[in-house]
Amino acid sequence: MSESSPPMSSHRPYLLRALYEWIADNDMTPHLLVDATHAGVKVPSHAVDDGRVVLNVAQRAVSHLEMGNDAIMFDARFGGVSQSVVVPVSAVLAIYARETGQGMALPEDVGGSAPGGRPGADPEGADASAPPTLSAVPGDAERREDDGDGDDDGPGAPGPRRTGHLRVVK
Repeated sequence: MSESSPPMSSHRPYLLRALYEWIADNDMTPHLLVDATHAGVKVPSHAVDDGRVVLNVAQRAVSHLEMGNDAIMFDARFGGVSQSVVVPVSAVLAIYARETGQGMALPEDVGGSAPGGRPGADPEGADASAPPTLSAVPGDAERREDDGDGDDDGPGAPGPRRTGHLRVVK
């Protein structure tokens, strides 16, 4: 990245809109998993469980849905009562199809709104304006080197087969 290039806007709202459209185009029900403790989240408190809330954002379940770059806003019924919902894009943890669980857990936002609710906020106190640093990953030759201690469980040894780390939240 060039020193003079301006920082890019957050990719999160674009991912959310694209995944929402993909789920809806496949006649599935899009759900958002939201961190309800995040600053700016406006949802009924009785819908919150363990600091999180799952919101059905299907076209048939909400009205006046607006998926902006900063927030997702809509009206929905909770216990038969229509209420306005506001969810900052940075508070969305995942979007998925209720029927299949397919979707995406959203990555931390680099350069956009951070989990603290402030643009560029970094919970570890690092300089948010600094670009992320990259480092080399050892190649096969470096991983296969024997350190001479007789331990065959080194970094080059094949580990257990990993499976997906996402789980279906209903």
